Formats: sequence, C-alpha cells, structure tokens
Amino acid sequence: MEKVKKYVPISALVMVVLLIISVTVNIISIYSTVFSDFFNLKVAPFFRFILAKVTGILPFSLAEILIILLPIIVGLLLFLTVRISRQDGIKKIRFVLTLISVIAYIYVSFVFTFSTAYRVTRLEDNLGLERGNISKEQLKSVSELLVNELTPLTEQITYGEDKFSEMPYSFKELNELLNDAYARLTEKYDFVSKLRSNVKKVMLSEPMTYTHISGVYTFFTGEANVNVNFPDYTLPFTMAHEMAHQRGIAREDEANFVAFLVCLESSDSYIRYSAYLNMYEYIANSLYRADKDMYKEVYMTLPDTIRAELIAYSEFFDKYRDNVASDISDKVNDSYLVSQGQTSGTRSYGLVTELAVAYLLN
Repeated sequence: MEKVKKYVPISALVMVVLLIISVTVNIISIYSTVFSDFFNLKVAPFFRFILAKVTGILPFSLAEILIILLPIIVGLLLFLTVRISRQDGIKKIRFVLTLISVIAYIYVSFVFTFSTAYRVTRLEDNLGLERGNISKEQLKSVSELLVNELTPLTEQITYGEDKFSEMPYSFKELNELLNDAYARLTEKYDFVSKLRSNVKKVMLSEPMTYTHISGVYTFFTGEANVNVNFPDYTLPFTMAHEMAHQRGIAREDEANFVAFLVCLESSDSYIRYSAYLNMYEYIANSLYRADKDMYKEVYMTLPDTIRAELIAYSEFFDKYRDNVASDISDKVNDSYLVSQGQTSGTRSYGLVTELAVAYLLN
C-alpha cells in the first residue's frame, strides 16, 4: 500500500473509484429508465446544485474562461510533459496519473450531473400527452392560437427604431423573474429539479453567433450560458432553455418545451411574448414546409410589429447565416446528440412542435 501511495496521488485513487462508479451508473441508465429517473431526480440534483452554486459566485462564465485559455493550458501541459519526461520515474507516473484524473473528471461530472437525464421518462409521458404525426391543419390551428395570444401582448411591448422589441429590464432582473417562474413550475411538476441559479452572459457572444449557438449548458462547471448578441425577444426563451438543462431536462425538444411552459408561468408580458413568439417560429417553420399557402395565410394575421420584428431578425442573422464555424458547430453538436440517444441530432430542437401541438390542442 505504501508503494502504491508513493506512485499514485490520492486524487488519482479517488478518481479511479469515481470513474468505476460512473461507468456503472451510465451502463445501468442505458438499460433502465426507472434507474435513470431515480438518479436524475434524487442524486444528480445534488451535484448540479453544488456546481451551480460554486460557479454562480463568479460574475463571469468559468467555462468560457477555460475555453479561451485552452491554447495556453495545452501549451503549459506540453511544457510540463517535456520537463517531467527528463525526471525520475515516480514523478513521470504521478504527472500522467494526475493528467488522466483531470480528463476523467469531465466524464465523471457528465455522468453524475447530466447523462442519465437523456434516458429518463419522456416528457410527453410525464405530462400525459399523445405525441405523434401532425397534420398541416393542426399546425395551422396552433399557429393561429399563438397569434391570438401574441396580438394583445404587443400593446404592452415597446419596439425600437430597429424594429426589434425591447426588453424592459436588465439581464439580472430577467434571471430572477425566470427563477421565480421555475419555482412555480416545480410546484406543478416533480420531474423538474428545484434550483435558483445565476445564468451567465457569454463575453464573446458576437463571435459565438457565427456558430449559431444561442446558449449552452456546461455540465462540468454547472453553468447555464447565454449568447446575448441575439435580439432581446429571444433571450427569455433561450435563458429558460439553458436553465432547463441545469435542472435535469436534457433532450433538446423537451428543454425547448419546458422553456415554453416556464415562460408562461411568468406574469411578465415580455417573458410571455418571448415564449409565444419563439414557439410560433418553430410551428410556423413546420407549417411552411407542410403548406406554404396556409403559412402565408396565418403569417398575414400577425400584427405589423411582429412581422417587422421577424423580418429584422432575418436581416440581423444574414451576417451569420452561412459560414464554416456554423457547419463545424452543427456537426459536433449533431454527433454529440446522436451519441446520447437523440437520433434526430440537431433536428431534435424542432421536434418541440410535436409537444406543442399535443399540449395546445389537448
């Protein structure tokens, strides 16, 4: 035992144990929904809570800083590798094991906080919804319903000269309003973990927009990060989506729908406006593919202010629409989602239309 301690750091021994546990948990979760539900609702929330609270103290995104510093970190590791390679065997072994431990932490943190959430009971089953094929008539009905909800809200919304609606409060105030809305939602549904968290602004939001990523949950730091370069009306919905991941809702279509439900729990007009307009865009895109004439018919019933905002968004996004960064980002995200059982990959975001139709026409 003394010889083992001499060569192997205590941190490495601990990580080996955690790694074995993590692999076991992951394998069981693949084959057992019951186990996944238990782990995601009873065990993982503790670790998500700890990470969110520790990193939430920081006024910046720790994950973003780590990514920015990645070239320096890699360079430093290469330097240390060369330097330690010239020293005695014990130091070499301890260095390699420490490095492996750091890498293993990524996997361990993923399993203990997030991986089982991909294999829990489907959201439609938790909500008692029947999800299936959608007709173009159903898409039109839901689109009209959303327009009817949006129309009176526009009277309470301020629009700028750039045609975009203006969020009437700060990012921090929005964060608190959504925390309040989540608190109300968790009283209704026990499959959403209780948590109050500080969402992080991405400092490099403008460059990030080229990747078409509006937000990201980094499980290894427990942070919900939001790209604030996008227009205001997208922020409440995007923030609620990333907060859903932070609370154990992993599948993208389900995170989108939980974001919709959370925003509707708020009494704030702008948050509800964001929910209805973002959901309208998902439904309208599906309707456009199904029947362009029906799409145009509903689109023309939108208030002028909303049509102007949607046109302004399209013009805003033209700058970022086609580029190599977005292609790479999409392929990486698609591969990751498929690896976690979301066979539709990045298209799974749009599958929220199935949930919305089942819910709103129920």
